[in-house]
Amino acid sequence: MPLGEEKDFEGIIDLIENKAWAFSDDITSLPREIGLSEECLGKTKEQRELMLERLAEEDDQFMAVYLEGRPARAEEIKAALRRACIANRVVPVLCGSALKNKGIQPLLDAVVRYLPSPVDVPPVQGIDPKTGKSDTRVSDIAAPFSALAFKVTTDPFVGRLVYFRVYSGKVKAKAQVFNSCKGRKERLGRLLRMHANHREEVDEVCAGDIAAALGLKATYTGDTLCDSTRPIVLETIRFPQPVVSVAIEPKTKADQDRIGDVLAKLMEEDPTFETHYEAETGQTVISGMGELHLEVLLERMKTEFKVDVRTGKPQVAYKETITQSAEAEGRFIKQFGGKGQYGHVVLRVEPAERGSGFSFTNRIRHGAIPAEFIPAVEAGVRESLDRGVLANYPVVDVKVELLDGSYHEVDSSDVAFKMAGSLALKEAVSRAKPVLLEPIMKLDIFAGEQFLGDVLADLDARRASIEGIGVQGGTRVVHALIPLGEAFGYATALRSLSQGRATYSMEFHHYQQVPPNVLEQIVGPRGRFA
Repeated sequence: MPLGEEKDFEGIIDLIENKAWAFSDDITSLPREIGLSEECLGKTKEQRELMLERLAEEDDQFMAVYLEGRPARAEEIKAALRRACIANRVVPVLCGSALKNKGIQPLLDAVVRYLPSPVDVPPVQGIDPKTGKSDTRVSDIAAPFSALAFKVTTDPFVGRLVYFRVYSGKVKAKAQVFNSCKGRKERLGRLLRMHANHREEVDEVCAGDIAAALGLKATYTGDTLCDSTRPIVLETIRFPQPVVSVAIEPKTKADQDRIGDVLAKLMEEDPTFETHYEAETGQTVISGMGELHLEVLLERMKTEFKVDVRTGKPQVAYKETITQSAEAEGRFIKQFGGKGQYGHVVLRVEPAERGSGFSFTNRIRHGAIPAEFIPAVEAGVRESLDRGVLANYPVVDVKVELLDGSYHEVDSSDVAFKMAGSLALKEAVSRAKPVLLEPIMKLDIFAGEQFLGDVLADLDARRASIEGIGVQGGTRVVHALIPLGEAFGYATALRSLSQGRATYSMEFHHYQQVPPNVLEQIVGPRGRFA
């Protein structure tokens, strides 16, 4: 329980030990035990009884203690909490302030005391890359080495650091490891155990350890490191596609010379951040998960890497898809006097399940197109998918089948079939009733009762769908789904509506078809119907 609130927050009450701890404003000092007033004692007793009752409902061993009617010892409560946490039945709640370093020590103690250690969880599952069959790794130093890289950073002092968690076995510094995702061997450099503001060099890490390594040049977030004699691919980390884009331009010639390297480093560190060069405008476009995400990265470019840029208005990462099947023919036939170009393909496109991406199937029979030209057709199809027919946005969730075609003994080439595949794909998508998809964000707003009406009216004007309204303490919680295009600048709008008292969180949820009236506004300036 908190002891005081807001600016008067001074400490915590430990309901398990029945003790109160006060924290000084000096963040380096240790907490001190204090006595409680009669009013606090009454509230503490009430909350402690409620906690014990809930715990008894979730743990059979503690239920026996609770029904005996005797006071439960602190050790019994802690043991029951640990069992319930490992079984994923309860979540302990602690309070504190990270900014003022109040309540942080009990939080770290609770992590060690209640959360499962590596030996408390089932063996990690993976796939044997040689056989494609399921495999497991037990959290034991005697098991073959396996680890998952979960973060890549660029340290200004030591260079590229790859953070990884060891699931089984052990590994020494400067040892050779196998990256099973890339299919190549790499040599570890120094191994570092990372602390908040310093790093400790170690010679070896074992199952359950988290460490950072130098020297891994081809390992990225989500890759598996393992023993080459017992390879395994652990479940990788899946990242959502970026939903917001911003055009940037370097302010000076010095910034221009360095911007490429800086963006490459940021993409290494953050898999949800992407960048590409727009040849039509001559601008570099960066993409991320939201306005705040891009603002943070731009600030890092300025403060950490000393690269300053000008930015344009944020742009929504729309997608295009199709709603029905269609067939089309693509012919690329050119004659230049000598050897010409000849490529001819027939494609069929079908809608795929939302989120499934792109698939290409070769259904050519009897050698209508030689096998060596099939990859060129697929390359042309993939290239065309990058720019749709409605508003030049990428086309997603499409199945493409190569049905038929023809070739010329002399004039056919990879280039000709790549062009034919591109032309056929564009025509087929045009016939398949294409639609535009917009990113929908999950929005949670925390506001006082007096501001609820204004908040809901504003959401309605932004095409938001209200999923529910709840209560958390004395605060109303609004759960909504809102198109990203309507959410730009929402932080400022919400502050204005609530006198700065409301807060919100936003994350990507799904893609959804754009309404016809909005489609006209988007397609107008960008599409072929403008």
